[in-house]
Amino acid sequence: MKKIKVEIENCYGISALNKEFDFTDNKSTQIIYAPNGVMKTSFANVFSDYCNNTNSKDLIFPERESKTVILDAISGEAIEQESVFVIRPYEKDFKSNKMSTLLVKEELRLEYEKIHESINIAKENLFIELKKASGIKGNIEQIFSESFEGIEKGVLFSLERLEDEINNEEDGHYSHIMYSKIFDKKVIAFLNTGDFKVQIKKYIEKYEELINESPFLRKDFNHYNASTVHKNLNDNGFFKAEHSINININGVKIEVLDNKEFGKMIEKEKEKILNESSLQIIFEKIDKKITNVELREFRDYLFENKDILPELVDLKFFSRKIWISYLKENTTLYNMLLEEYKNGQLEIKKILETAKNEETKWENVIEIFNRRFYVPYRLGIKNKEDTILKDEAPSIHYYFQGRIADVEEDLLIKILSQGERRALYLLNIIFEIESRKKQEINTLFIIDDIADSFDYKNKYAIIEYLKEISENEKFISIILTHNFDFFRTVQERVSGNSKYQNSFMAIKEKDYIKIEEVPYKYISNPFKNWKKNLNDDTKLLASVTFARNIAEYIGDNDNVSKLTSVLHIKPNTKNMKIKDLEDIYKTIFNDLNTLELKNSERNIYDLILQVAERICYSEAEVGLNLENKIVISIAIRLNAENFMIKKINNEEFVSKIKSNQTGKLFGEFKKVFPLDIKSIAFLEKVNLMTPENIHLNSFMFEPILDLSDYHLKQLYKDVLTLIAAEISIGEEFNASAQVAVTREHFDLN
Repeated sequence: MKKIKVEIENCYGISALNKEFDFTDNKSTQIIYAPNGVMKTSFANVFSDYCNNTNSKDLIFPERESKTVILDAISGEAIEQESVFVIRPYEKDFKSNKMSTLLVKEELRLEYEKIHESINIAKENLFIELKKASGIKGNIEQIFSESFEGIEKGVLFSLERLEDEINNEEDGHYSHIMYSKIFDKKVIAFLNTGDFKVQIKKYIEKYEELINESPFLRKDFNHYNASTVHKNLNDNGFFKAEHSINININGVKIEVLDNKEFGKMIEKEKEKILNESSLQIIFEKIDKKITNVELREFRDYLFENKDILPELVDLKFFSRKIWISYLKENTTLYNMLLEEYKNGQLEIKKILETAKNEETKWENVIEIFNRRFYVPYRLGIKNKEDTILKDEAPSIHYYFQGRIADVEEDLLIKILSQGERRALYLLNIIFEIESRKKQEINTLFIIDDIADSFDYKNKYAIIEYLKEISENEKFISIILTHNFDFFRTVQERVSGNSKYQNSFMAIKEKDYIKIEEVPYKYISNPFKNWKKNLNDDTKLLASVTFARNIAEYIGDNDNVSKLTSVLHIKPNTKNMKIKDLEDIYKTIFNDLNTLELKNSERNIYDLILQVAERICYSEAEVGLNLENKIVISIAIRLNAENFMIKKINNEEFVSKIKSNQTGKLFGEFKKVFPLDIKSIAFLEKVNLMTPENIHLNSFMFEPILDLSDYHLKQLYKDVLTLIAAEISIGEEFNASAQVAVTREHFDLN
């Protein structure tokens, strides 16, 4: 997987995205800076669907035809689902299904799996027959285990406990009963009603009374017991050997010489009891309670099997009797399973003993977590050998310094911060990754803001682990983030020699998402690039924002004031020349003492307006060009302040403003012109958007990157609309005449 082709259409808000990711030449990690709302989570969702063999769609417009293509661009073949793994910022319930592969050496794992395979085959053969007998279509193993309260320990545990009972000589009384007919949700709900319980109690009392009045049946020797004796005698050739039995009927012993005769006697007595008039009356009352159409099938089944009525008083016990009856009918398959299971235990115990004393990769994962991440607890291994026997993921215990006993995970989750809970989630991610390493699975990782909400110590621990992933020849990664600081740090620490070629920004255009390469100069420190190219008008103007920070840092208040006059409307704003910038830069930057700027007599204010006009009214996109965005933002604010100062027309108020000039002008404008809703709306955007875009330093320019070209250009044009309306030349303001008009109209000197 050296080149991955991705095509997405109408999936989770992504109208269209077409990108080929090139992982050749040591570019194992691609990083995408995606501002909030552009595509980051949607991109991850598409890949998650792909892993799960689910069709992605647009949730808002589900009628739109969606498309997902994820190909190996070299072979043209679809990427295997197993080869894609999506790492979310946080998934509380995520557990790696590959954790157990780290538990023991491969040869031990293979031995264990071979034993388990034989057990599973025998178990499957048994449950095929149980499924036929019970009529259950769902998870029969779970239903069986629940009947014997062995759900936590598994079905084999439940089956082993029944060995003596299954292999005794007693017949399976209820092997003819279909479990699903009785233990239906609606039927159980009916059987648990108060009316039914009253009637069934009466039925049982009358039934036992009739049994005790029978010539030879009794409560402890009912027709089921008699039928069992009859079957056992017949199966063992008792009557064929010319033996006989004596039955005590009303104190008179009657000799029975024939198997059929004995069977008829039992059946006759059974029918006599079940059809007795008073018992029938009670049964009819029960029948009348079953009026629901949905219970009709149960009603019919009950008519055919009246003899189960006494058992319905204790459904839990009855369910066990039915399962035992099924198992008695399938004793051969049952004993084969038990034999496989027991024989396997000896070998499994040997494996367990070896695993228990072996240092494994599982411990390595624990060590990675404990060593790298800063959390108030430490991890250890709990019952490592048992987890193999149960075929479950290995378990962990958590302990705090000074506390001997373990802390349960549920309690731990409650007391941890969000970042600490996410660290616990990372443990499971590390298990997945280390398992893939061991199995040598070629993997494309889609990593969605994995460091979100972590403190810096843990954030850097994550970055270092991402670096380790990038060094594995089987792994490639696409890292998505909306945090530009994290974006730059990953680019510096993870990307290695490919850092100039693997950093991208997602830009949302009208009908598609564009993935555009980010020049390294914007990732490292754009100001360094600007200082080398100060005769580029745009870079010169953008550098003022950084230069003012430096002047402020070194305590050069005079130059701070002068540079502020470039960024705000001050008394000397429209008189400052390029030559003034040259002198300031020579003063505050030691490496620029020989700086010579071209056309140094030009007016800075005019130049700002001219450059902004050229950028905004050209067809070229601003894109990732920071200097373009900064100059537009400066021009927006200068024009907005010009407009507000002229409209407010209060020189004394303006002269008293020492800081946050745009905000204070805006506050005063709203007081003076509260009904000018349109102007207030535009100016509010200026007040909200431009400060973050202009007040930059060498490590924080995320807000201006997040702002789209369209919105920034539109705001610039909106402010020009205010100016046009103020000058009363209508909405068709000629932007090319802006510099001359604004200089003339807003000449405040």
